[in-house]
Amino acid sequence: QLTMSLHSSTLLNEENAQGPKRNTECLESPKLQTPSSFQDNPLQQLQLASQEVLEKAKKSGRSKCPRCSSSRMFYCYTCFVPVETVPTKEIPTVKLPLKIDIIKHPNETDGKSTAVHAKLLAPDDVTIYKYPCIPEYGEKRHEIALIFPGPNSVSVKDIAFHLQKYTKKGVCASDDDCSREPLLKQAKIELEEEKNPSECISSSRSEGTRLKKIIFIDSTWNQTNKIITDERLQGLLQIELKTRKTCFWRHQKGKPDTYLSTIEAIYYFLVDYHQEILKESYKGQYDNLLFFFSFMHTLIKDAKCCAGKE
Repeated sequence: QLTMSLHSSTLLNEENAQGPKRNTECLESPKLQTPSSFQDNPLQQLQLASQEVLEKAKKSGRSKCPRCSSSRMFYCYTCFVPVETVPTKEIPTVKLPLKIDIIKHPNETDGKSTAVHAKLLAPDDVTIYKYPCIPEYGEKRHEIALIFPGPNSVSVKDIAFHLQKYTKKGVCASDDDCSREPLLKQAKIELEEEKNPSECISSSRSEGTRLKKIIFIDSTWNQTNKIITDERLQGLLQIELKTRKTCFWRHQKGKPDTYLSTIEAIYYFLVDYHQEILKESYKGQYDNLLFFFSFMHTLIKDAKCCAGKE
């Protein structure tokens, strides 16, 4: 579930090699509009903000990063900011229901990672760390979960139940922490009851899940062992996502198409969390997390099509 490959310069070279005229002809090709291809590509069903700004940037070519002045396409994957031809105000911002930490393997090429998409589109809720420089999660492990498949992994819908067991087992760093927490929680609830009883019920239900942060590993599958075995991640609740097929344009050799890119894993987790934990109808609230991903997917698909590879 943890594979990513995207190099902006490669994208640009592939796109420019075909030329704008051939790309247009390919986009208008009837065989790309068949019902089966629509079903095979869920990205076509997303509710996205206008991607006109990316279309314009594609036509104008590479541009400078406003921070490091490096030449990039669409965004700088080292500074986590859009390039000069992509005004920040024209990029959608996504508000997430919890915080996300992304732990990036040191050998993972910056330009091949889709993790930066999450930082660009949800800057207030996403933090990217380069391993081994990661936080200590021990004191907060009763409210943190790690997205990683394994024999002890649970489904999204079972998060609340398992985190509750973590609290009962006393995973706090000290007895003081454990004894102090219920008092703080009780005071918070009493305060909300004074405001509005109905709000208290809703808040208590949300508080009951206790999940406040989710961790993703940004790495090829073969590189994950070094990170997942780190002592700072031991004892965290592990979550396994429902099986979904990736739309990523660079599959890991020998791996099934159910191995998702990082941004896909984040997106699908949030959709499941919204429905299974928040118990709310999903109406595209997080679709814009795939704002860059879907555009690049189309760009690469069209380039391959025009090159006769599809």
